[in-house]
Amino acid sequence: MSINFFQQWINYRNTKALVIMGILAILGSILVACSEEAATEEMVEQETMVEQEMAVEATVVVEEVVEEVSKTIVDIAVEDGRFTTLVAALQAAELDSVLAGEGPFTVFAPTDDAFAKLPEGTVASLLETIPALKDILLYHVVSGDVLAADVVTLESATTLQGQTVSISAMGDVVKINDSQVIITDIQGSNGTIHVIDTVLLPPAEEVVEEVSKTIVDIAVEDGRFTTLVAALQAAELDSVLAGEGPFTVFAPTDDAFAKLPEGTVASLLETIPALKDILLYHVVSGDVLAADVVTLESATTLQGQTVSISAMGDVVKINDSQVIITDIQGSNGTIHVIDTVLLPPAE
Repeated sequence: MSINFFQQWINYRNTKALVIMGILAILGSILVACSEEAATEEMVEQETMVEQEMAVEATVVVEEVVEEVSKTIVDIAVEDGRFTTLVAALQAAELDSVLAGEGPFTVFAPTDDAFAKLPEGTVASLLETIPALKDILLYHVVSGDVLAADVVTLESATTLQGQTVSISAMGDVVKINDSQVIITDIQGSNGTIHVIDTVLLPPAEEVVEEVSKTIVDIAVEDGRFTTLVAALQAAELDSVLAGEGPFTVFAPTDDAFAKLPEGTVASLLETIPALKDILLYHVVSGDVLAADVVTLESATTLQGQTVSISAMGDVVKINDSQVIITDIQGSNGTIHVIDTVLLPPAE
């Protein structure tokens, strides 16, 4: 009987152990399943969050692109901050409304630094000479939407000004005439901007016709020298300076005459000997170009006295008057534009 009891006890123990092991196995399976389910849920949640973030970012990018492309090339230039001189010039020439039109246009846009490379006073002078300003600005515009990938396949392009620009590509360097393209494919709703580092200047047309004009003809037609022309006519020196020459004239603009004390010009127009004296003090015999002027320290005028000449960097002065435009050539000499009237010293 004790043996049977002992055997029963062993069987019970073994059965209990098996039951416990079964329960543990079931619990383990449940735990693994729960763990896998939790991991799956966490993974799904993370994937959902990533997808949502990507969707938000994509929406922002799309909105930015749509907003950018909805701006005209003029809007972009105005907002950019690097094209203040270009924008001012477009507005002065009333071309901003043209380039805000349907287009499409391709603009080779010079930066403010590009305009700063021009001789001092050039921009101010152009802003007062609208036909010449329009000519230069339209020389930067090509009809059609020409992206960089297409530009590099061309050798030239006809501008809205009527003349062509040359295009050359060597490696990553692309040039329009002698100006390097530094940024490409800024796209607007009505065309594309390519940024350049130098202002494009159209080649002079009809050079022969221009050189056939005397320095007096040029002064009369220019529009910036009405006071000088009136003074030359009053002093009967216009016929002298229309002669064979050659002459070099340091020509004060109307703004230069306006700097004189009030009533001075009117008084001089009634005092012809003094007027002649002053006018001839602005004229040197011979055809002296800027490259030669800067090598001189002085020059003798037709009035008989000398003017001093100084050059420091790009700044050239005749006495205290600054040369703002050089080498306007006529058939009988050269004009250098100055910003102050020269007054001969009292003898």
